[in-house]
Amino acid sequence: MTIKNQFVAPSVGDSVTFRKTMTVAEQAMFTGISGNLGGLYVDRGKAKAAGLADISVFELAAASLLTTCLSRLAGSGHRIASYGLDFEKAITVGTTVEAVATLVSNEGGSFAFKLALNADGAALASGEARLVPAGES
Repeated sequence: MTIKNQFVAPSVGDSVTFRKTMTVAEQAMFTGISGNLGGLYVDRGKAKAAGLADISVFELAAASLLTTCLSRLAGSGHRIASYGLDFEKAITVGTTVEAVATLVSNEGGSFAFKLALNADGAALASGEARLVPAGES
């Protein structure tokens, strides 16, 4: 017997939640990837002088957690066409971030999602994303 993994399109209202604690090691890797040496992200002294408890997590590193939710909902045949977030506050290293993506529409294979990042019940960021079939330009 052969079992095939078949993608089942999500329904409006479906959501996926993914939680991850943002670590110093990941911060260092993202620094290497991005080349961003901004003081809030790499210098504890500068981050604390700015009023943070520790160095700030790269916003795009935190936002990338949402891509896990999106791919789990939309499947491997889709790519991000648009993605936008508004950040409420800085996220510090050591924070456990909860990423949530909820499908709000499915039109012709194009998916629209509501996005949220939270920690300890507080909103960190919110926004929207649209995914389209991978071959679509």
